[in-house]
Amino acid sequence: MDDVEFDPDLIHAVFKHVWKRRSLEREKNEVTETVDGETAGGTSKKSRPTSANANALKLSCELLRLFVTEAVQRAATIAEAEGAGKIEATHLERILPQLLLDF
Repeated sequence: MDDVEFDPDLIHAVFKHVWKRRSLEREKNEVTETVDGETAGGTSKKSRPTSANANALKLSCELLRLFVTEAVQRAATIAEAEGAGKIEATHLERILPQLLLDF
């Protein structure tokens, strides 16, 4: 199972989608502030493309792989303790708070 990896291009596409959405939300908020009577004199940021270098993408893929692997292992332990044959959403819900604190 160590051979399974996340595709860096997929992770980069997800990052770009999130960056684009945040940029649009930021622009929307700036327009709302300007309409509300506040002037944004000199405080606006120029729109510039956000990118990630190859090493950052590799590291992000590895971190995501470790996170998912750990989540599955912890959920499987809970499922096994309950005598379940497969992992259910409730098993993931039970391990998620501690998993997030651990990462």
